[in-house]
Amino acid sequence: MSQEFRELLKKVGSGQHTHKDLTREEAATALEMMLEQKATPAQIGAFLIAHRIKRPTGIELAGMLDTYSQLGPKLTPLPESFPPVTVFGIPYDGRSRTTPVNHLTALILATASIPTLMHGGDCMPTKYGIPLVDIWGGLGLDFTDLSLTQVQELLQATGFSFVYTVKHFPATQQLVSYREEIGKRPPLATLELIWSPYQGKTRLIVGYVHPPTETMIREALTLTGKDNYILVKGLEGSCDLRLSQTTIVGVDSSETGFSYLKVNPKEYNLNTREIVLDSREELLSQTLAVLKGEETELMSVTIWNGGFYLWRCGVAPDLARGINQARDLLLNQQVRQKYEQIKDYLSHFTEK
Repeated sequence: MSQEFRELLKKVGSGQHTHKDLTREEAATALEMMLEQKATPAQIGAFLIAHRIKRPTGIELAGMLDTYSQLGPKLTPLPESFPPVTVFGIPYDGRSRTTPVNHLTALILATASIPTLMHGGDCMPTKYGIPLVDIWGGLGLDFTDLSLTQVQELLQATGFSFVYTVKHFPATQQLVSYREEIGKRPPLATLELIWSPYQGKTRLIVGYVHPPTETMIREALTLTGKDNYILVKGLEGSCDLRLSQTTIVGVDSSETGFSYLKVNPKEYNLNTREIVLDSREELLSQTLAVLKGEETELMSVTIWNGGFYLWRCGVAPDLARGINQARDLLLNQQVRQKYEQIKDYLSHFTEK
């Protein structure tokens, strides 16, 4: 048993009226001791559920980000001629109710010369939704065997890449079983949304559900010096814009500060709705149809999301023109060509 960790556990787990928040340094130490298995299984499980009940603070999340930055994989900055890398923070336990399009959004951004990075692992408690790596794998893009050097090379060569945490940050996998056993998402799930393995300039896109989560995320990002991010109250906590109602989006930049946007597809003649996720196979079939330029329901959803992010990433001057540009990139097969480029580059790695 770790006596040091026991004291940190006592602070967060002492009850509603007597618990104490951790300092940034204490939170960093607590996560480090869990990742390095210096705390016992009983201590780790107790901490994760106690920290969830207490609710983490922005300061604590900043400390945990410090540990992820220290122990996690690190992609080096691209040449200065590249724009900031857009990093998507999407729940690792995946989607289980609505059809995701964030993978298509990433391809649209890469097609428009916005380098884009995703990260994640395998099927994860507590939702057990479809993880990103399974979607990409079903499309013939297998990122699971890449070295970190190859991840870096792929990003620079094609404008898109994926960090597979099972391989590139294996210490985090030791905590997955605790999610299953405690039956709830621990605060680590929020940490994963705002972590970036890229060391250069980024534009962080983060999905969330509950308003208190937004508050703590903003504080953590401010404390860690991040001032270029987009917070999306999206579908199932993802970065996908809502289709049947207005989506609330928080935008922060060093030039304009923080502000809120409210966007609704009906204002742009996109009569879309939430598409039910039937199966992984159906999702892959729908995705391939979009890449072929077929006018399906998912195409409208993809155009809506792609247009919004082209606008917010500085490619289009406004949302209307972003929508038109996303439509053109898809119908003119340019997004499909980007997909084929990435696929070919991955094959090149396999042949080596």
